[in-house]
Amino acid sequence: MTGIVSYGFYIPKYRITVEDLARTWGKDPEQVKKSLSINEKAVAYTDEDSLTMAYESAAMAFGGINIDKRQIRAVFFGSETPPYVVNPTATILAEFLGIEGNYLAYDTQFACKAGTGAMISALGLIKSGFTANALVLAADKANGRPHDALEYTAGSGAVSLILGKENVALEVVDYESFSSDTPDFWRREGIRYPSHGGRFTGKPSYFYHIGQAAKSLLAKTKLTPEKFQHVVFHMPNGKFPQTIAASLGFTPKQLSKSLVIQELGNSYTASGLMGLMSVLEEAKANDLIFFASYGSGAGSDAFVFKVTKNLDKVRKNFTEKLSAKKYIDYPTYLKFMNNI
Repeated sequence: MTGIVSYGFYIPKYRITVEDLARTWGKDPEQVKKSLSINEKAVAYTDEDSLTMAYESAAMAFGGINIDKRQIRAVFFGSETPPYVVNPTATILAEFLGIEGNYLAYDTQFACKAGTGAMISALGLIKSGFTANALVLAADKANGRPHDALEYTAGSGAVSLILGKENVALEVVDYESFSSDTPDFWRREGIRYPSHGGRFTGKPSYFYHIGQAAKSLLAKTKLTPEKFQHVVFHMPNGKFPQTIAASLGFTPKQLSKSLVIQELGNSYTASGLMGLMSVLEEAKANDLIFFASYGSGAGSDAFVFKVTKNLDKVRKNFTEKLSAKKYIDYPTYLKFMNNI
């Protein structure tokens, strides 16, 4: 059995509402909310970035468990918004966390699925015997150009996963990936804000890639949608995951617990994983969870997870952290994002 031994997450306490953003630009707030199925988003403070948030999530993951950090010989950090263009974040995090010496470290990039791609790499190294445990971190202080559609959804947050074979809380039953050259979202060197293909990000990108990865995995495992208690999809907005879930035969009830996009926004690399964090708050032993990420450029990683009795030992209160919030106005938001 190989899978997630412990997990942690970090949600900034600051929020900005869709109403505030829409009114700033003369838009109808109700129309925007209906279009995106999102009410507000989490905003990192001026002194926070993907590194500091990743550290906070990792500290939670290590809290309450007894693990020899010398057994962690792989540390991977996935992000669209790393603090350095050249200089790994993974090594800084390892240093802060007391992971020393003989470990493999690198930062991964594949838009919003950089974290799940790193997880697959880590699982392979664990199964090969290279390492007993691995640490995978996903974090973003997501930003969008003012008055761009992304400004309504781009949020902040981080997730950390400790993987291994002992005391597994969430078994990775199987996984499948699907990739192609479909550039629906990009940011060139030296350019501050990302660009996107508008509606092109939907049918030929998000829906096609998740659909192919999901169908392949369901066929591979011979599992049908009704076998799962929970389903989690990447959340660029609130409508996309509901649409892809319905097209694959999953029900709104299976999806409902994971739709944290409505309150957190799209924290890019941590978005789908944050939905998984929410699900783990109430998942029970032997529950099956279907999970699929999406990364622009483009690709999807789909997973089947099985909950074990060990989850009770590392379970975190997601609702409590989600509810700790303080609202800010638009000028303050621009300041926090270092836009002004």
